Amino acid sequence: MGRYDGLLELERIIGYTFQDMELLNQALIHSSFTNEHRMDKLYNNERLEFLGDAVLEVVTSEFLYLNYPDQPEGELTKKRASLVCEPTLAFCGRELTLGRYLRLGKGEDATGGRTRDSIISDAVEAVIGAIYLDGGFANAKEFILTHVLNDVEHKQLFYDSKTTLQEIVQGEYTSEVVYVLTKEEGPDHNKTFTVEAQLEGRVIGHGQGRTKKAAEQQAAYNAIRLLKK
Repeated sequence: MGRYDGLLELERIIGYTFQDMELLNQALIHSSFTNEHRMDKLYNNERLEFLGDAVLEVVTSEFLYLNYPDQPEGELTKKRASLVCEPTLAFCGRELTLGRYLRLGKGEDATGGRTRDSIISDAVEAVIGAIYLDGGFANAKEFILTHVLNDVEHKQLFYDSKTTLQEIVQGEYTSEVVYVLTKEEGPDHNKTFTVEAQLEGRVIGHGQGRTKKAAEQQAAYNAIRLLKK
């Protein structure tokens, strides 16, 4: 069994075959793994994430410029921010099951790092950087168009679901949305919050997150999906 055999499945999922598999391997190494194993401090995915972030911004900017010719710079900037924000990229990473392949330190893994938005979103950008170095801009662009920019209107909701929900509600209801914390569990360093979004006394969305704000955004996002139906 080769060193990278476990990553062959991930290659199939992302739709790109690496010439240098070490690039994909490094894109999945979190700094906690590097520190725990006393490896070279640069042997993690942070530099690839830095590169991937820049490539993602260029591709997203071009995509929005070409596909929204009637929108001014301010609106395009807002759209771009919504598409490359942490929750959106984490959603993309979960669709690719990136969490399964991450290499984390034991402590980070034990406290939920494999499902944490910040870690998964960073890994998405690192994978983009790895593809860019391995196969050039065209392949990185293809990955981004396929896995990040494939459902723009849906993913925009992740950026600020609470604001979007309030705008929907203001046009159709006299009441405002109320967010109620229903559960708080776990130790201080690894809490999970559960929140309900309520409108006129009924629950229209549930959400969970590592912070109250994240849980409220998730509840608002689910409420939007329900109301749009």
